[in-house]
Amino acid sequence: MSILLIGGDKVTNITDLLKSLGATKTTHWDSRKNSTSHKKIPANTDAIIMLTDFLKHNSMSHFKKSAKKQDIPLICTRRGTASVAAEFNKFLETRKCLS
Repeated sequence: MSILLIGGDKVTNITDLLKSLGATKTTHWDSRKNSTSHKKIPANTDAIIMLTDFLKHNSMSHFKKSAKKQDIPLICTRRGTASVAAEFNKFLETRKCLS
C-alpha cells in the first residue's frame, strides 16, 4: 500500500508506524513551501494522510479536491503517532469491510 503523507517536518516515527501497519511505500511532503500545493499526487497512491496541525490551508484544500477527483481515500489527523495510528486503523477497517 502506497501512502502520501503531507505536513510535518520530522515524520520518521510516523513512517515507521505506517510500515508496521502495512504501508509498503510512504512519500512525505512537508508543505512548507507554497509550491507544494501545486504538486500532483503520485500515481498508484492508495491513500493520503494529511497532518492537519502542520499544513497550510491552501495545501489542504488543494489536496482534498485532488483526492476527491481521483477517488483516493483521505485521512486527516494530528501529527502524534497515536492519532495517526487510530485514524489509519479506522481506514484499514473500512477498507476490509468494502472487500
